[in-house]
Amino acid sequence: MSISRKDVHYIAKLARVSLTETEEARLEKDLAEILDYVAKLNQVDTSNIEPTTHVLSLENIFRTDENRPSLQPAEVLRIAPKKSDGFVVVPLVIEGKGDA
Repeated sequence: MSISRKDVHYIAKLARVSLTETEEARLEKDLAEILDYVAKLNQVDTSNIEPTTHVLSLENIFRTDENRPSLQPAEVLRIAPKKSDGFVVVPLVIEGKGDA
């Protein structure tokens, strides 16, 4: 499959990126090579190959949940560097409505 400079320009527009002439030429060449490789892969007979989700046979190994002792709320508040009205005060991470 071939790709034209017009195709590259269209893809760049969809991606909302601006490309120089040099970048467009390079991308045209790279995309053509990628599409040629995909075309070769599509010609490979995979009818006798079992589908896989991963090339290695991996399994999740789960451990059973265990109850463990944890800090009590009073202890957490006692050692917290900043607290207010029974809560630990932490630095603002995400700004939202009403944040100053």
